[in-house]
Amino acid sequence: MGIFQKIISAIANASMPIYKFENNQIAFKTDSEEYVYHDLDVYDMKTRHDPFVVEAYTINNDEIFLEYVKTDTNTTWNGQALSMYEDFFKQKLQIKEFETLESKDISNYTFKVKKVDDAFVLHIIYIWAANTDVFIVDMKGNLYKKLLSEFEKEYTYSFDEKEKGNVNFNISLVKENCIQGFFNASH
Repeated sequence: MGIFQKIISAIANASMPIYKFENNQIAFKTDSEEYVYHDLDVYDMKTRHDPFVVEAYTINNDEIFLEYVKTDTNTTWNGQALSMYEDFFKQKLQIKEFETLESKDISNYTFKVKKVDDAFVLHIIYIWAANTDVFIVDMKGNLYKKLLSEFEKEYTYSFDEKEKGNVNFNISLVKENCIQGFFNASH
């Protein structure tokens, strides 16, 4: 491969989005520059609007809840996005205890298993890129295991015996930004 082909290939790989949604599938770019696909089957999608957001939506089905937030280039979060999301999630679902059982930061991903009120576990996948944040709550853990195993080939999931949560909710950081001030214009 010539030098120009290597440069073009590098530029093409750098411009590939880390996350994408199309044809009833969500897809995630891994370290191998390949995408891992996850079918959604039946889902509910809602577009979200805020003056500081270029594009935002939520996707909800019986396995996952996803919030995609692409902010304007002149927008800044008023804290660490994942921490703010976890606090918001805890507040909206009136969770008393939200204990982290597992946490892994790999590339542009954060994977967490959370125990909810000593009753069941939820899986959180957070993906970040320039001006883009994706928050996923995986109720059953299937997407969590599949995606984390792409990064850590030797990963062993140790929560099969734990009760899995089945949360049906309609919350959105973007929808409540004007009230709670998660992000605003940078100065």
